[in-house]
Amino acid sequence: MADRSAADGSSIVGPATRLLGVLHDREPTVQQLARLLELDKSSVTGLVDRAERRGLVARTPSSADKRAVLVSLTGDGRALVSAAAEGFTADVTALLDHLPAGDREAFSLLVSRMLVAHAAGRGIDLFATVDPPAG
Repeated sequence: MADRSAADGSSIVGPATRLLGVLHDREPTVQQLARLLELDKSSVTGLVDRAERRGLVARTPSSADKRAVLVSLTGDGRALVSAAAEGFTADVTALLDHLPAGDREAFSLLVSRMLVAHAAGRGIDLFATVDPPAG
């Protein structure tokens, strides 16, 4: 996901961009985020604090573990991630448009396999879902 501006006009870069990307399709705990981002828990807590102050994420108590807190995108955070994903898709599509359809399909399959294998090697199931928050 390319670096983009937040709703308040400030830039989102580096680990904060990765944080928002991870939250696009899941609502993990801070501990799970630390594992997914390969950062220590205190660093992730700081990232979540800053994103929360910007109105991009929200914390909610976990119904499964009263000690844990789930992190999710707010409407503004989801809009930012969607805009970044659309921009990335447009950029990649423009690059791949120069290839024959069969090559584009082969490339897509290889990249997908590479990402799934990389995640699996780190103990991450890209297809795992997180239970929706209660309420």
